Amino acid sequence: MPKEAARIEIAGFETLTPADPGPLGLNCFALTTFLLSCVNAGFIPAKLAGHVWLTCAFVFGGGAQIMAGLWEFKTRNVFGATAFISYGSFWISLALIPTFVSAGIIPDKDITLLLAWFLTAWTIFTFYMWLGSFRTNKALLTTFSLLLITFILLDIGHFGNESWNVAGGLVGILTAFAAWYASATGIINAVNGKIILPVGPAKK
Repeated sequence: MPKEAARIEIAGFETLTPADPGPLGLNCFALTTFLLSCVNAGFIPAKLAGHVWLTCAFVFGGGAQIMAGLWEFKTRNVFGATAFISYGSFWISLALIPTFVSAGIIPDKDITLLLAWFLTAWTIFTFYMWLGSFRTNKALLTTFSLLLITFILLDIGHFGNESWNVAGGLVGILTAFAAWYASATGIINAVNGKIILPVGPAKK
């Protein structure tokens, strides 16, 4: 292929509008959140807890969500890019904690307090992302509102009030369904070429 033609093809490719990575990122977040929240709520036995969410956190909630965030940069969506890359990193970091405990790198007796401060730091991040979500749409605002409540409940639970973890798991399940709905709007509305599932307008 002549170099000129190759350059034309590459230039043409670069001008193409990329597909919306939002539905993928939201699905990655929703599915992993659902699995871990079912564990926290007590719906999944403790003996299965690590098996049901850990690998998903590494591959789907972590790796695939980070990829979605990188594609969001291509669409110039700083909110989506920051959210997906950050929460993708959250899932990988969270999955590494029990992995390091099993390997003896982190003492088992320290894990509850470690998780308490880890979750508190992510609550702070989620708070200002929640503020930013007021200028997106109602589907995302609902997702981030529920996520913020989930983190606060889990913070309280890990600082010594373990019963609050169950409440955090229940709200986390609602968070997952809200994120799944937001993901579904991007798929169903796109393939139909019209609004089938409303997301609600952003505040002006």
